[in-house]
Amino acid sequence: MFQTLRDALKIKDLRRRIGFTLFMLVIVRLGSLLPTPGINGSEVARYFKENSNTGLNFFDSITGGSFSSMSVFALNITPYITSSIIMQLLTIAFPKLEEMQRDGEAGRKKMTQITRYLTIALALGESIAMAIAFGKSGYLLKFSPLYVILVVASLTAGSAVLMWIGERITEKGIGNGISIVLTINIISRIPADLQALYTQYMQGKTIPKATLAAIIIAVIIVLIVVFVVILQSAERRIPVQYSNKIQGRRQVGGNSSVIPMKVNTAGVIPVIFAQSLLQTPIMIVSMFNKNLTGVWAKILNVMNQKNWFDPTNWVNSIGALVYVLLIIGFAYFYTEITFNPLEIAENLKRSGGFIPGIRPGKPTSDYLASILKHVIFIGAVGLSIVALLPIVFDGLLGTDVSFGGTSIIIIVGVIIETLKQVESQMMVRNYKGFLND
Repeated sequence: MFQTLRDALKIKDLRRRIGFTLFMLVIVRLGSLLPTPGINGSEVARYFKENSNTGLNFFDSITGGSFSSMSVFALNITPYITSSIIMQLLTIAFPKLEEMQRDGEAGRKKMTQITRYLTIALALGESIAMAIAFGKSGYLLKFSPLYVILVVASLTAGSAVLMWIGERITEKGIGNGISIVLTINIISRIPADLQALYTQYMQGKTIPKATLAAIIIAVIIVLIVVFVVILQSAERRIPVQYSNKIQGRRQVGGNSSVIPMKVNTAGVIPVIFAQSLLQTPIMIVSMFNKNLTGVWAKILNVMNQKNWFDPTNWVNSIGALVYVLLIIGFAYFYTEITFNPLEIAENLKRSGGFIPGIRPGKPTSDYLASILKHVIFIGAVGLSIVALLPIVFDGLLGTDVSFGGTSIIIIVGVIIETLKQVESQMMVRNYKGFLND
């Protein structure tokens, strides 16, 4: 990894792209420190401190602390991520959108434009709900239409600016800008989490005990990272053979290839979906200061991951089982809408390719679908293990860190993809010089 970065810095264009990306990320972090006008910062800080055991920690971790400090970037890029997922779902439901997506560069530009509009609409809706909730709870300087409009405009504009920064990084920088912005926000929380671990397990302890605790924490983190790297890189390679063809006096084809089917085909999306589905109701209830009792209170306690694996109350750990089932379900659902075995089978048939022992057409599609089901399950189980391990330690040992399995999956995945892009750009430049000679 470090060798790749050193080689990249020797190339002027890549050095410029890396510098531009770093500059944009500095702006992101500076914007995370700007308070939203009209919000009572001290009251919001007190509120988050009192509700640290709710689902708000999840949203605060992916915004890099912007949500708890209620900065202008409090909504972060979550509206853009949500709108992108909605557009993928709509593409399956509406043939016109599917045609637009296949319509080359012009179609992709239209899809991007629609995604931007949808992002602004989602950010506007979320900011209105937050402004009204904060106003009723006394977290605005003054609950009046003017202050509500001020807060809504600031939060919506902040989300739009982050969307613009992400797109500029993709265009002029390195890697996928939206993913990189999300990653830098998560990384910004690591020092505070490490400080919390130090305070809980090492501060005030004897040197041998503190050293042992540090080694155990480091080993756990390294093992999780290694497992995530393996999970992200693992793939099932399906062999493909191409038939011989006669073109003029030459015989072409006859070569072999593979269809790489990633084990973790859906990435971190199933985990984010599952966490959002479980934690959003808790966040809404806490934001409106509703104290539920009876059955509804018990349901919220089961949904709250802070209550899972608590030795004093194992009943709440039922939520962990629901969490795993949701991850597996969303993994199948998301892969089904992004991976089309029938389309791949048709493309193979048109190009003269076939899987050895499998007839072209529908039998190939059925074969790919059957393999995909097993691969998805393995990937979903791996995702569940990574997502649950930090929660298990949190419940059994009482740790209070936002740096969990979801964060590790996002960070490792983005770093791997960014390094691959750097390597591919370096390779293009090397081949370009070779061909010009």
